[in-house]
Amino acid sequence: MMSGSRLASRLIIIFSIISTSFFTVESIRLFPDSFDDASSDFMEAPAYQNGLDCSVIAKNRLLLACDPSAVYIAMTLDPAYLRGTVSAVHSILKHTSCPENIFFHFIASGTSQGSLAKTLSSVFPSLSFKVYTFEETTVKNLISSSIRQALDSPLNYARSYLSEILSSCVSRVIYLDSDVIVVDDIQKLWKISLSGSRTIGAPEYCHANFTKYFTDSFWSDQKLSSVFDSKTPCYFNTGVMVIDLERWREGDYTRKIENWMKIQKEDKRIYELGSLPPFLLVFGGDIEAIDHQWNQHGLGGDNIVSSCRSLHPGPVSLIHWSGKGKPWVRLDDGKPCPIDYLWAPYDLHKSQRQYLQYNQELEIL
Repeated sequence: MMSGSRLASRLIIIFSIISTSFFTVESIRLFPDSFDDASSDFMEAPAYQNGLDCSVIAKNRLLLACDPSAVYIAMTLDPAYLRGTVSAVHSILKHTSCPENIFFHFIASGTSQGSLAKTLSSVFPSLSFKVYTFEETTVKNLISSSIRQALDSPLNYARSYLSEILSSCVSRVIYLDSDVIVVDDIQKLWKISLSGSRTIGAPEYCHANFTKYFTDSFWSDQKLSSVFDSKTPCYFNTGVMVIDLERWREGDYTRKIENWMKIQKEDKRIYELGSLPPFLLVFGGDIEAIDHQWNQHGLGGDNIVSSCRSLHPGPVSLIHWSGKGKPWVRLDDGKPCPIDYLWAPYDLHKSQRQYLQYNQELEIL
């Protein structure tokens, strides 16, 4: 974990180093319309090994993805966000004490699954992972248009189907978006308890105006809005969640999310923001509140404008570029925000090779 002041100091030094160095970063379109193996676009990651105090998990047990002493992480695998995914995985392995005890569940669309798996194996030769195919027809007819096209991708809704995609023996998982980096030991997040019957743990933001996530048509419909009766719901970001999959399956929450999507699609427009509102409708007011340090989000600006934002005050364990702006795009375009330089050291794409020379300076901060 890093303090906000330490990260701010690091950011100033990185910006100073890079500003006084001369290099050109060409804007690169990473992925054509039909995705091919991108292994040659990335450098191989360092081989991270377990510390002396880590449990020893046999490789075959880890690959079964059901060992209770392992940490299980789920992420989507989208060609357009592959560079972000690679950086996120790199940051997790770098900062955890037991990297060999982490298993990644990646969910991809069927057309790109094989090539993406090959790329990951090339970049992370010792990584334990499995790539699953998400059948987009499962959710495609339930999706209604939102305020940003990227939010309408069927893969964006895969997080609602983890209980069905993953093996039934996987009882708990951390879900992460692809535009994050982790600067703390992910095991700390994994060990957070979900009290009572709570199914999800995530940072809550009760200062946010919760009413804005739904339309006037929703709030004026007493039957629909009564879902929040006797609750005190707060906004939470679904890009970082600890999920109890056993409780999810018992509560049949996938169907409950789908029911709200059907109302939105077939009855009346009750929200504007992609896959988030159905989660708020089902879980709002009944989640385990996790410390805000585990989702310093909003660093990509809002959903319309890629604006620069600063870290929130306080300790930092996970940095999240939610919003329109992504650090790899802004860096390649030569128009980065200062916060994007915190992402750059984890970037393994060959176009960012020049940042590697600064890693030694970063390590001593």
